[in-house]
Amino acid sequence: MLQTVKAVAWSFVGIRKQSGYEDDLAKISPLHVIAVGLVAVLLIVVGLVILVNWVVAK
Repeated sequence: MLQTVKAVAWSFVGIRKQSGYEDDLAKISPLHVIAVGLVAVLLIVVGLVILVNWVVAK
């Protein structure tokens, strides 16, 4: 599961070695990538909403 989280995090940044990408393809299930990606997007959106509300409240 940790490897899936790392792969999704690298994909958000957009920097990845070819060897790391090939290793991920061999070891990670696409369903896990989709699930972790959706959770990561949800966390980013919630974090941004909280940040904006905090800044606007001041």
